[in-house]
Amino acid sequence: MAQRIDFHFNVPNRLLYACRVVRKARANNMTVAVWTRDAHRLDFFVRQLWSFEPTGFYPHVAADDELAAETPIVYHTDEKLLPARDVLLLLDDEVPDDWKSLFSRFGRVIDIVGAAESERQPARERFKIYRSAGLAPVAHDQGAQHA
Repeated sequence: MAQRIDFHFNVPNRLLYACRVVRKARANNMTVAVWTRDAHRLDFFVRQLWSFEPTGFYPHVAADDELAAETPIVYHTDEKLLPARDVLLLLDDEVPDDWKSLFSRFGRVIDIVGAAESERQPARERFKIYRSAGLAPVAHDQGAQHA
């Protein structure tokens, strides 16, 4: 199981925030996997990763790409295809299928939750699921930092 699960909530722009998390992880020489079932959301995240920082470059490929093993950032809509990495970044509104097995491949899981109630309510359910399984997710209110 992941050594740590963090919920970053009240995030004004979920996908831009995810790019910043990737930047920080890479600055610490950490590898990252990104997951959501929503192909449109994932595509938008990947496009933002290219453009959110004009001078930055964050090598990334789909998890089923032939270069995935040597690329520090991978992503996919099928969580079964994600290889072990230092960090798993969750951008979905639901708990991944077989999440216990998935989380075991990562040292840290970061679940990013927007400020809209439509994102917060499903996040509360995910938080409860993890706690009922004996995990101790840590909540980080990002809204206070942007107020």
